Amino acid sequence: MVDSGTSYRDKVSQLISWGHWFSFFNIIAAMLLGTRYISQSGWPETLLGQTYLIFNWVGHFGFLVFALYILIIFPASFIIPSQRLMRLFAVLVATTGMMVLLLDIYAYETLHLHLNPLVWELLLSGEKTDMNAHWQYLFVAVPAIFILQLIMSEWVWRKLRKLTRKRIGIPVATVFAICFISSHLIHIWADAFIYSPVTAQRSTFPVSYPMTAKTFMEKYGLLDRQEYQRLREQRGQENSEVIRYPLEPLAFAPDASKYQKNLLMVMIEGLRADMLNPVTMPHLYQFANENLWFKNHFSSSNDDMAGLFGLFYGLPGSYAQSARTEGLRPVLMNTLNNRRYQIGLFSGDGFTNPIYYQSIFSADLQSDDLPDLPAWRADAEAVSQMQAWLATRDTSPWFGYLELATVSDYEQSGDYPQPFQPSLDSAMAGVDTQTALVLKNSYNNAAHYIDDQLGALLEDLKQSGQLENTVVMITSNHGMEFNETGLNTWGSNTNYSRYQLQVPLVMHWPNQAPEQITHYSSHLDVAPTLMESMLSVSSPAENYSSGTNLFELKNRPRKWVIAGDSRDIVVVQPQKTTVVDKFGNYKVYDKHYTPLPEGKPQLSVLMQVMHELKRFYHPEEHDR
Repeated sequence: MVDSGTSYRDKVSQLISWGHWFSFFNIIAAMLLGTRYISQSGWPETLLGQTYLIFNWVGHFGFLVFALYILIIFPASFIIPSQRLMRLFAVLVATTGMMVLLLDIYAYETLHLHLNPLVWELLLSGEKTDMNAHWQYLFVAVPAIFILQLIMSEWVWRKLRKLTRKRIGIPVATVFAICFISSHLIHIWADAFIYSPVTAQRSTFPVSYPMTAKTFMEKYGLLDRQEYQRLREQRGQENSEVIRYPLEPLAFAPDASKYQKNLLMVMIEGLRADMLNPVTMPHLYQFANENLWFKNHFSSSNDDMAGLFGLFYGLPGSYAQSARTEGLRPVLMNTLNNRRYQIGLFSGDGFTNPIYYQSIFSADLQSDDLPDLPAWRADAEAVSQMQAWLATRDTSPWFGYLELATVSDYEQSGDYPQPFQPSLDSAMAGVDTQTALVLKNSYNNAAHYIDDQLGALLEDLKQSGQLENTVVMITSNHGMEFNETGLNTWGSNTNYSRYQLQVPLVMHWPNQAPEQITHYSSHLDVAPTLMESMLSVSSPAENYSSGTNLFELKNRPRKWVIAGDSRDIVVVQPQKTTVVDKFGNYKVYDKHYTPLPEGKPQLSVLMQVMHELKRFYHPEEHDR
């Protein structure tokens, strides 16, 4: 009995010792494969960023493989009696792990995403795409990996005594532990002080969850929360990636500056597409019928910042945080400045959205002390200021931007007609059964009021003769919902239904005949339209935008549009809307935004979308 117990303990001890060394050599193999992630993500520019990358590379892959050993192989050492069976089991586990790692590397190189539900859906789908046509070739490597693991297993078993005598196990483990702990400590500091060369590496490696400790640091006086919030507001999201925008320096036609039109952009916050009707907004409705009216136009998001970003940059909202962090101005504004356009910026809410002063307008935006006025009066003041500014323009080209906030605020108590009742001002406003009606009527009244303001502005422009040489664009940053979907979602930034995404786009273009365009268009199309058709850029639009010139959509109609932000990817198609969150989970809705439990995304479309969302982060993929 004693001999049997001793024999069992010796076998287990020997298997555990073998398992440690087998895991060590698999760590080395995983680290070598992991260099593919580094080559795809790029080498950090700062010394601390480089140090963190090395520590994280060593520590993270050491942790992943050792965790697999502790969770699976180590317990099996006590259960499986035969050392041959045990080693075969470990080889199968290691082969599976390496195969999953290869699949993740392939997904990262192809989509710059790690394995998640969406990626698995793409890999396992029956659609004939380049991705699932190529990934299956990876399984050719399975026999080779299995044989290499068998050879490694046998070699370690034969050399076990020699390896044990060297007594290098503890120093090696110490190195891995130091790298692992150091990488997390560096990230704790970088996260607290918004040091992007480190925090931007958060998703470089698979199953990576670097540590943060802002609450702990604040508790012990190591972090000033107010200073942190100030830095975050100033620099944007701390883990944003570095983008290359534009991809190449822009080229222009030789006579680009010879004929320069004026540009007027009017942003009516929170105006949904169906407000453009003869009852609610008669002036804008008439103007739309006399010009170009895009009746299936979508914002780039359902929130303020990403909607504005898509309009000015022509890029999906997922790039917005990077542009804010780096202070990148849109090529549209840079070109207008280089052409010496006179610039007039007017806002009813004082340009409170930080993206205006962080990136879109930056140096062009002057900080004025605005009186504390209700939105309807502030908007009226902004319109008056713009009218006065326009009246003093000389023959030089100008760019005017007007932001109006009354509609998004459902502003009431104003001294203006309120034909839609009951509204928030009426005695019936408190009746629960009429909540949606009351809110919608208040919203309609605000839109009706803004329509009067716009009518006066457009009439001034026409009477002064400036309209003949001015491109006018009137649109919104996003729409507004009053629970039409029945999902108890109200306002904006609560879902991706058409009520929150579809917005008006009315465009006056000198010498263009009136037309109502029904094919899909997007905020992403506005910047390339202005750059090509007004400012005569000759570079391809794909060098600085994800959109298409609006005048070319007749020949190349959109079959879908991209929306969303840093949290969600949204693909709007005629019969369905697909929403993918940052974890790769997806939901499919019909055109009325009713969930489709059995709905599947169109994977060929998602592949194109994924490519577009990463193209300016990884331009080398575009150059191939």
